[in-house]
Amino acid sequence: MNKYPKKLIIMGDSGVYGWGDIEGGGWCERLRQNWLKLENAPIIYSLGVRGDGLEKVAKRYKNEWETRGELRRKVPEGVMLSIGLNDTARIGREDGRPQLSEDAFKFGLKRLVNEIKKEVDVMIIGLTPVNEDSMPFAKCLWYSNQACSKYENKIEETCLELNVPFLPIHEKMINLLSFKELLSSDGIHLNTDGHKWIYKQISEWPALTNWADLK
Repeated sequence: MNKYPKKLIIMGDSGVYGWGDIEGGGWCERLRQNWLKLENAPIIYSLGVRGDGLEKVAKRYKNEWETRGELRRKVPEGVMLSIGLNDTARIGREDGRPQLSEDAFKFGLKRLVNEIKKEVDVMIIGLTPVNEDSMPFAKCLWYSNQACSKYENKIEETCLELNVPFLPIHEKMINLLSFKELLSSDGIHLNTDGHKWIYKQISEWPALTNWADLK
């Protein structure tokens, strides 16, 4: 048994931040609160920033995680990424250019994951669906489930190529007849029930529970 608990950095966008969950602070905070109750469970640092996409996370990840190693550790033992939704958004009009093209997204993600996995374990989760009836978001961004599906496929391809655990979200969530009821009125952020649903998927994910040595 480790003398010191592991550290898990969870990086991403407003989903990681917990936006929309006025009761529990989001799926990440729910996981942190649960693990606090467990003996020797990893320490979670939630580093979600609203609006972040792949490029912004890639710019800040190293400085963020190197300052959270604690004690004699230089870096945390694990990183979980939850990014990509903001990269799918088309700007200005429904058929406008995406924030980051599919190919550029996969190229950047592969480079980022390769850098991180040289030092620590990496896990990645997929994208939540959107309510297209609520578009455009902020009067200028169009999100679509077709784009979310394509970008999640790029995430999955990258994880398979680099042998990194991946938790698919989009297809499973959108197949729920009530998936729109898990989203806030803006169409892209999870509400409290949505965060509860994601929390359940992640807390029961074998790749995570095995990494955390939780029985």
